[in-house]
Amino acid sequence: MQIKLFTIPLLGGGALNEDLNVFLRSKKILHIEHHLVNNEQGNFWCFCIKYIEDKTISDTVKTKIDYKEVLDATSFERFSNMRAIRKEISQKEAIPAYAIFTDEELASIAKIENLDAVSMQKIKGIGEKKIEKYGQYFINPSNETSQPLI
Repeated sequence: MQIKLFTIPLLGGGALNEDLNVFLRSKKILHIEHHLVNNEQGNFWCFCIKYIEDKTISDTVKTKIDYKEVLDATSFERFSNMRAIRKEISQKEAIPAYAIFTDEELASIAKIENLDAVSMQKIKGIGEKKIEKYGQYFINPSNETSQPLI
């Protein structure tokens, strides 16, 4: 286990804040303590981060996929429509879009011509709970959303 300290001023600490975020994304974090400090030098946040040096985390960062190149034209159109549906659901439920379906899951769904719950469940990452909660929006998109699926 290792420890790293970050001190970020309340005003003008944007670059240091970004350094902290880069550090957090590149390490396996065990614990973070933070305190707001007020003294003669000013006001600032102090972060004490306990972490494990894990080089595999930065190696596993995925590259962005251009689904327009990966999918055929029809599947990409379905994919785009599904992203709009997902965005609408995400805003309505105030949750991140990827919590509904990831882009990778949506791309797999878009490849299926006759979409149903059974075919959705065969996709990696999609289980009964997701299908129960969100499947109807994508199988029968006219139910709750204003966007057509196909």
